[in-house]
Parts: sequence; C-alpha cells; structure tokens
Amino acid sequence: MKENILDVLMYLFENYMDDDTQLEQDPEILKVELSAAGFPHAEINKAFAWLEDLAQQQELLTDRPAYDSASVRIFTPNEEDKMDLQCRGFLLFLEQVGVLDLAGRELVIDRSMALDTEEISLDQLKWVILMVLFNQPGQEANFAWMEDLVYDERPRVMH
Repeated sequence: MKENILDVLMYLFENYMDDDTQLEQDPEILKVELSAAGFPHAEINKAFAWLEDLAQQQELLTDRPAYDSASVRIFTPNEEDKMDLQCRGFLLFLEQVGVLDLAGRELVIDRSMALDTEEISLDQLKWVILMVLFNQPGQEANFAWMEDLVYDERPRVMH
C-alpha cells in the first residue's frame, strides 16, 4: 500500500484531532505511533511539515489586510492541472454559502498545492478544507458542516 501525505494527515485527524489531550502529545511520540501504524517515515515527516506550514500560513493571514470581496480568483495553470473543474467549483460553492472566506480559500488552495500528488480529487479536497477549518478560530459551525459532509456523504443544505 502506497500512502501519501494526505493519508497520514487523514489518519492523524481521525485519530488524534478530536481529543484535545492527544493534540498536545509530543510530535516524536506521534511519529512513532504513525510508524507503528504502517506509515513510511518520509511521508510522516512530510505530513508534519505540511501541518507546520498550515500554522505558519494562518499566522501570515492574520497579519495581512483583508481581501477585497469584489475580486475574482484566477487559477494558475498549475492549480488547474492539480484541481479539476469539480474541485474549483466546490471551492466557489463554499465561498458563496459562507463556509470559506477568501483568505480561507487561499489557504485551502495553498495546502492543496503542497500535497505531493499530481491531481487532487474532490474527496481529498474536502479533507484539506476540513483540516484548514479545524485550525481557524471562529469557524466551528463551518467546520461542523464540513465534517458532516466529509463523514456523511448525504447532501446538506446551508441556512
């Protein structure tokens, strides 16, 4: 079985992110546990680097001026190659219903591009969005909606 960064991140999220006490564990202990679960060391290290970059990017977003809501997002050719029309449309949908703000969208795109895959599926994108929302203060309702969407594939309606 060939695991990638997202597989490690999903495992971490499902097994450690719901319990605040486990979140505070030493990263080295988590790495040993991930290795014992069968993940390759290289992918574990990449996953932890991905999470560190997520935290750094979020800090940078708080220091930047607000995005102009009238702006239009143009995807680069590399982004279009990695995220198909369905993924890009889903990001637009989440913006329109208020689950993602413009800064959150940019963070999702950045973290999606940081995955070491040629393409990202819609299901993988949903996991990235979930991880980004989990780490953003004040996004609890949006996180809960997205979590329902990821774990329970029945369509949801935003009110």
